[in-house]
Amino acid sequence: MLSSDIGSMPTKINGDTIWSGARRAGSLLPLLGVGNEDYEIFKDELVSAFIDKVKAGVDVPNYPQFRDMNEMYFTIMNGFTKQGGALIAQDQIRAKSGAAIPETEILKRESSRICDETGVDRVKVKACVTGPYTLASFFQHKSPSLYEELGHSIASILRESVFDTKSAVLCHVSIDEPVLGFMNDPLLDYGSDGRESLRKAWKEIAHVGASHGMDVSMHLHDTSENLFWDVEHLGILASHVGDPIYTQESTKARLEETDKHLWAAVGITQFDTLIENYYREKGFSGNIPEKIGEVWTDLRKGKVNPFMFLEEASLMKKRLEKITGFFGFERIAYVSPECGLNSFPEYTVAVECLRRASSIIAEF
Repeated sequence: MLSSDIGSMPTKINGDTIWSGARRAGSLLPLLGVGNEDYEIFKDELVSAFIDKVKAGVDVPNYPQFRDMNEMYFTIMNGFTKQGGALIAQDQIRAKSGAAIPETEILKRESSRICDETGVDRVKVKACVTGPYTLASFFQHKSPSLYEELGHSIASILRESVFDTKSAVLCHVSIDEPVLGFMNDPLLDYGSDGRESLRKAWKEIAHVGASHGMDVSMHLHDTSENLFWDVEHLGILASHVGDPIYTQESTKARLEETDKHLWAAVGITQFDTLIENYYREKGFSGNIPEKIGEVWTDLRKGKVNPFMFLEEASLMKKRLEKITGFFGFERIAYVSPECGLNSFPEYTVAVECLRRASSIIAEF
């Protein structure tokens, strides 16, 4: 088992600076030693956060995701326009020529610095890419071909992002599909063209990762739609704390049949839920939404210590014990909190959550 994380973190810099710096990262100027202030600020924030993840004990950290997981990929694609609140496909959707993930490009360039500051011999990097089903949800009209075009675009972006150098390697890719399973979708009916097209789209992305020796996982928020079992080259499945996939006998059988592994989610990451759980345990019986609102007001004013709401490593360990006891150690590939940490009120609290989740693997 290895520790990892899903990606997002609270940021300490301005959002406009992040987007401007990311755009610069994708140009040739940094390679020529020419940057601008936004690029340098974004680069330093990104590398600093990645170093903090390594120092927190994360074996394979995801690039720190400070940008919106959907918009960051749409900005490096062509073939659509925005109309009102939805996207309209015009031509065939494709990744822009040579487009790579800016965050992974920076980590590759700065890998020697990361090694020096963390003491690791070689930096291991995980990339999360937003899945075609989730990206398709932003379009006014969805179709089977849309899934395939988006999948091909993400596969192209991933291919351009691959690196394997003396000091760093992109060794894991996760396909993030948080939208899947939350509504009945006729396009995914059994035997439908849409279902087969989505499977093909996932397979193309997964094949790029697997063909470059990467671990390939899928991160879900709901596993009621089980098409993921049929995807070739997809080796690892992850969901949230309490998802039935971690307790069902049928999961055992499918893992064996498909030779897939699980990613154990051991820590809750929705901070509202952490606040609610804290007060429930204290016997609070009042209006929970109102109480959560009050807590956030006090957090912003510095009147409440946010660390008090974090789950203890002992609770995370119990969850891991339960999962490994049910499936066996050999079927658990990675361990982490259930999702990203951008809902946390402070950066340092997010780092501590990663430290606690990573620490329990050493005890095992």
